[in-house]
Amino acid sequence: MILRIFGHDFHYECENLCRVWFPNEKINIVYGSDGEDEKTVVTKCSPAGEGNLIEVEAVIDGASRSACAEVAASPDEIRDKSELKTAQLIFDLLSEITGYTPPWGVLTGVRPSKLMLRLIDQMGADGAKDYFMRDLLVSEEKTSLAQTVAAAEEKIVALSKDNSFSLYVSIPFCPTRCSYCSFVSHSIANANARKLLPEYLEKLAEEIAITGEIAKELGLQLESVYFGGGTPGVLEAPQMDRLLGAIEKSFDLSTVREYTVEVGRPDTVTPEKLRILRLHNVGRISINPQTFNQKTLELIGRNHSVEQAIRAYQLAKAYGFDAINMDLIAGLPDETYADFCSSIDTAVSLAPENITVHTLALKRSSELNASGAGVAGGNEAKKMLEYASERLYGAGYAPYYMYRQSKCVGNLENVGWHKNSTECLYNVFMMEECHTVLAVGAGGVTKLCEPGTNNVERIFNYKYPYEYISGFDKITERKNGIKSFYLSY
Repeated sequence: MILRIFGHDFHYECENLCRVWFPNEKINIVYGSDGEDEKTVVTKCSPAGEGNLIEVEAVIDGASRSACAEVAASPDEIRDKSELKTAQLIFDLLSEITGYTPPWGVLTGVRPSKLMLRLIDQMGADGAKDYFMRDLLVSEEKTSLAQTVAAAEEKIVALSKDNSFSLYVSIPFCPTRCSYCSFVSHSIANANARKLLPEYLEKLAEEIAITGEIAKELGLQLESVYFGGGTPGVLEAPQMDRLLGAIEKSFDLSTVREYTVEVGRPDTVTPEKLRILRLHNVGRISINPQTFNQKTLELIGRNHSVEQAIRAYQLAKAYGFDAINMDLIAGLPDETYADFCSSIDTAVSLAPENITVHTLALKRSSELNASGAGVAGGNEAKKMLEYASERLYGAGYAPYYMYRQSKCVGNLENVGWHKNSTECLYNVFMMEECHTVLAVGAGGVTKLCEPGTNNVERIFNYKYPYEYISGFDKITERKNGIKSFYLSY
């Protein structure tokens, strides 16, 4: 696909918007008339009177549409308004040509609820709603969702203090690699990965101890702990016991509001592991089937059955966790609308405290993207999410957390649903960047948040376990950046 740019510098925004309709296309940005392609979008911005003339033309597989509009504004606002008008024209033309009208309008950002909160603060709830629908072209349904989630998140954000932080623990290993996965994660079925795991856990415990000392020295207060991955459930019970013990030894857990372990794959759940988790006061876990369709499980490379997922959940319920989450994905390969609705119905019948509904993201590094397998289109995925929303609301769940990813089918969203005030606090703390998240382990990204500002600095650990182990001295060096950050304001 070619995106032609004439007379402006907002190519990045135009590219992101074109990708909403064509997530698998390589988009070549061309400043001029060189090159030909069956899919071409031309954007022009030129001075006209007191403002700019915006012109957009879209030629998609022989179908051609064009539109233009004049933008008048003060010198301080002319660029932003020209960018918005260009996006609106692209949206109108591509919606008409393709037959798909993205419900999030021209919004391509990760955190629509965060934007909604900011707009409510600036212009009130009615003004924010009007801006979402009139200017950003967001549907009424998604605007309402953004407002509902924003209100829920605001209450959780208010729990955070200036010295609050959360701890993220990375376990980048899985039983097998799912075809849609783009995360840095090693299949434990691989002999090299199995060999790495013991040394990885030793280094991880060491990093936990170093991080705990820094938090203590700075007087930081721990609010939530979250084990993610990968699949933390790949750890054997004794490994899990030692790692949880290392956290207890290194951090003051007396202020912790929430302790979560994303166990992950149902085939990793055992009574011994659940017992260890409860002994260490873990209150929340995730058991993630992704689908209750056996054919899809096999297609995406998950070596567990539907029955295993249900049994794992029932076993976990018997151990009395405060909340259990189950993840489902809309738009998986070869799944029909009826298949997805059946998975939602099954999850609702099990009645976990949380259900998170993701939209499939076609990430470049995933096996699924490389294979070119057929996945749901935007209209089909939109119907799936509409069913999920109706069914979950009807069963007493409410949305509390939302984010979006690039290359999500239909530019749709991922939403966390809860019932009976069982929101996952860490999800909101992390997504809204309301306080620091100290991350340990391979692929961990520490986010340092300055209270009362939008200033966020990041410290990156090495991505892969072998890099993490060999470069551990460098990682411990980087930890000094935490102290430098807090001592600089």
